[in-house]
Amino acid sequence: MSGICMMSQMREHRAPVKWNKKFIYPKSQRSLIQGKRHYDINTTKLPSVTTIISATQSEEKRQSLAKWKARLGDTAADRVRDIAALRGTAMHTFLEAYIRGTGHRDLTSVGREAEPMAQKIINEGLSGLDEIWGSEVVLYYPELYAGATDVVGIYNGQESIIDFKQTNKPKRREWIDDYFIQLGAYAMAHNFIYETKIQSGIILMCSKDHLFQKFEVSGKEFVSYQHAFLRKVDEYYRNCNQNK
Repeated sequence: MSGICMMSQMREHRAPVKWNKKFIYPKSQRSLIQGKRHYDINTTKLPSVTTIISATQSEEKRQSLAKWKARLGDTAADRVRDIAALRGTAMHTFLEAYIRGTGHRDLTSVGREAEPMAQKIINEGLSGLDEIWGSEVVLYYPELYAGATDVVGIYNGQESIIDFKQTNKPKRREWIDDYFIQLGAYAMAHNFIYETKIQSGIILMCSKDHLFQKFEVSGKEFVSYQHAFLRKVDEYYRNCNQNK
């Protein structure tokens, strides 16, 4: 299918999902503090979930990243990372437009690469989305952290946090524990503010070669990732206090 035909299909295909705007989600501005993303919530700047996860990475993960950068070289590694970020942003824009039932065009090279990835997630991942409470939802836990998740709603009958991810290569489940920790953090924030009982997280992922993957986490495993994030929050603020 040509890129133009696919764009036409995505513009005409409105999200066949029921919206239920049962919650009022906050607006927030993002800002950088010493290069780290924060959210401005009620005049308070809160570190993002990803900032906390990144700042508390295990030594094993730090060494693995350092080895990868050394193997490619700093310039090449930065280029790979930047292109992936652009592709991910473009893919998310297509998906948000689809969910909101609006048209979107992106004739750039990155857009042409990202659109079939978004379409793959639509075709193979969004069929389980029963109800949408919000998209690009800003969530926060007072005085601790904030972040934005792609969709909050009901997936396969379960109240869930749903995130879209792009990847250069397919992932194994054991490689993406940080993604599950993210989902757990967002669920805790949503449950605290809105008194929900979200206990399920969904990752819908597509590689640049158009291989779709779905990862689900729930129950005791989901709770374990939430506990892991709380430990990271403690470590993050402990380190911040030590560096003052």
